Amino acid sequence: MNCIVWNNIDSRSIPGLLICELPSISRPKIRTQITEIEGKDGDISDNLGYSAYDKTLKIALVKNYDINAIAKYLSGSGKITFSNEPDKFYNAQISEQIDFERLIRFKTATVKFHTQPFKYLINESLAELEITHETEFSVINQGLEKSKPIITLTGSVIVEIVINGYAQFQVDIDDEYLTIDSEKEECYKDNLQTLKNRNMTGIFPVLQPGENVITWSGNLTKIEVQPKSRWL
Repeated sequence: MNCIVWNNIDSRSIPGLLICELPSISRPKIRTQITEIEGKDGDISDNLGYSAYDKTLKIALVKNYDINAIAKYLSGSGKITFSNEPDKFYNAQISEQIDFERLIRFKTATVKFHTQPFKYLINESLAELEITHETEFSVINQGLEKSKPIITLTGSVIVEIVINGYAQFQVDIDDEYLTIDSEKEECYKDNLQTLKNRNMTGIFPVLQPGENVITWSGNLTKIEVQPKSRWL
């Protein structure tokens, strides 16, 4: 049976809601900027990243439906998993108001989820290392695209991080630990409650698909990495 999991709630638990048809598995469009230069043949195409896009599913009402429960369920923003991709989730929001009067009348409707371009692995394991004598740490990006990890470093004073032989950033750990979040492009402590961007220099790192070797210098006692493996 087709189903979705929207913000950790399975559609099959909503009274009278039936998922008739799931969106197809597709790739987002690449945003490009085309520049024409006087006197130069052709043009220059710059890749600006991937666009968010809509995923549409078809729903129906069956006997003993609870329209209020369905209306509450199909609202807001969050994480969605489709049963044709059961091990992945997307970040999305319901992009258009659903006509529930029409749904009650005709018993069918479409729902559009405005979806961010990347999908992520559900329940991806945290990679962590308590450092005693180790000099490197291997982290796997299971996805097929570069990922933007969340790295938490425990130690003291200045620590430099190198990934796959390339220097990435330095941080001054002045209070036990710091977190470097490449997706949010923030350096912080206590889950963003204390910003520490001034303690960091360099770039927010990415992980290549496959194995990534992290090395460091400085007094580092623990490293934790959420790889944030992702696919298009």
